[in-house]
Amino acid sequence: MAYADSDPGRTALAPDAATAKILVAGGFGVGKTTLVGAISETEPLRTEELITEASVGIDDLAGVERKTTTTVAMDFGRITLSPALIVYLFGAPGQDRFWFMWDDLSRGALGAVVLADTRRLESCFPSVDFFEHRGIPFAIGVNCFDGRCEEDEDEIRAALDLGPDVPLVLCDARDRESVKSVVLALLEHVMRGLAVEASATW
Repeated sequence: MAYADSDPGRTALAPDAATAKILVAGGFGVGKTTLVGAISETEPLRTEELITEASVGIDDLAGVERKTTTTVAMDFGRITLSPALIVYLFGAPGQDRFWFMWDDLSRGALGAVVLADTRRLESCFPSVDFFEHRGIPFAIGVNCFDGRCEEDEDEIRAALDLGPDVPLVLCDARDRESVKSVVLALLEHVMRGLAVEASATW
């Protein structure tokens, strides 16, 4: 699967182009807003607000002490995969107090990218549980801050108790090409699942 030219002015879309929805989830401060902004071909919609003293004791800033803003609703971006397919990205807020929004955001989703930070791996556990319990296919994107990953892939997979079929991709949420690899891994995972379902009905 390849991406179409990301310049909307040069990409002719079919009048009946299909659309798909992908969620981007993960813990507080793992880079979800950055990921959506890195890959969206349009200016992404962001709902970030300054972190104030009201967050003290509520949001866990351990490991992300320099973070000054936080998503309070969602991030939204768009990718044209081909003239016949457009993918919309919905970045879910990571704080516990906003999890009530996840059911609405996940409705109709083709799949999800769960972004993980190995320095705070436990922060993505709720995201993994959420998608597993709802039967929504997902891929893990391990955000390698400063180009380093402190754990190897087998250790991360074991810590998250992932099945062998769940894609796990090391990435840099700031880099468009790196983010593409995560999205493509998810889409290939979804297509494999659909193929298995189709073969089971014959």
